[in-house]
Amino acid sequence: MLYKELIVDYIDTPKGKIPVVPNSLNFQDLLGTLKVRLNVGRMKYSIEPGLYAVGQPGENAPVMVTANYKLTFDALRKELENTNAWILVLDTKGINVWCAAGKGTFGTKELVKRIKETGLDKIVNHRKLLVPQLGAVGVSAHKVKNISGFKVIYGPIRAKDIPEYIHSGYKASDEMRAVRFNTWDRLVLTPLEFVQGFKYVFILMVVFFVLSGLNSSGYSINMMLNTGKLSIIALMTAYIAGTIFTPLLLPWFTTPAFAAKGFYVMVPLYIIMYQIFPEFQTISLVEKFSWFFIMTPISSFFAMNFTGASTYTSLSGVKKEMKYAVPLQIISLVTGFILWMVKRFF
Repeated sequence: MLYKELIVDYIDTPKGKIPVVPNSLNFQDLLGTLKVRLNVGRMKYSIEPGLYAVGQPGENAPVMVTANYKLTFDALRKELENTNAWILVLDTKGINVWCAAGKGTFGTKELVKRIKETGLDKIVNHRKLLVPQLGAVGVSAHKVKNISGFKVIYGPIRAKDIPEYIHSGYKASDEMRAVRFNTWDRLVLTPLEFVQGFKYVFILMVVFFVLSGLNSSGYSINMMLNTGKLSIIALMTAYIAGTIFTPLLLPWFTTPAFAAKGFYVMVPLYIIMYQIFPEFQTISLVEKFSWFFIMTPISSFFAMNFTGASTYTSLSGVKKEMKYAVPLQIISLVTGFILWMVKRFF
């Protein structure tokens, strides 16, 4: 867990010294963000739970509740440039607010526990907690009030709206309550999606590359070198279709099923691929069909993985989709592989 490198000062309170963290991000913070986006140390990118201060908050300063996933913590503190506030960090096991609320770690029990352990009632003279709206599913406001005496107020969706929200007397506009998932929001998630599944596709590329040398006469290194690159191009195209193009084009498809979205994206890319790479234009019809059956389920599967990062889905919907999509993906992939292997010998 990250902790000491964040602290720039301490504030004396009736419950002891509270660490002060900066309201701006330095190079190390930005580097850490980049690493997490590339799936490097993502599961360990957290801070110590507890109470922190931004600026010079006093007993009347607002108290904001967040997760101990450092990316979430950073997103909050960097928006508090001209705000003196307390930040109560819950132990969400290094998971963001939205996901942790669904898992139960950003919840009533943990919030009440942190209020008691930090002695928050002795530090502030009000009884209000600003909880992220996306964490509402995990926090029962009336239970928190009954147990701790603190009133839960659900703040805006985005951290950047918090200063205006507080300035307006804790009143949120419709815009502040709107859940947006625009192109940029989706784009920043694609590096993680691309990196975390690449090792599996890389193994698949190696397998296809090696098997490309098989033929009715035995095994040919020259054939492997000449035709193996076609496998790499095809598999990378399918992977990029599922992990990058599908998230970017997400709202353009009316179907709610992510597996279907990945399929729809792959079909035109499949056609474009054969137009761009002349090597594919000379292969047999059987092999063309084989690659269609191989590429579409790969794109479909990795597109389906994006459901965990999307605001368009629910847990029940994901389970329902996987129930019918995964068997179809397996059947298509196996069919394509069999056709591809048959063509090597006939």
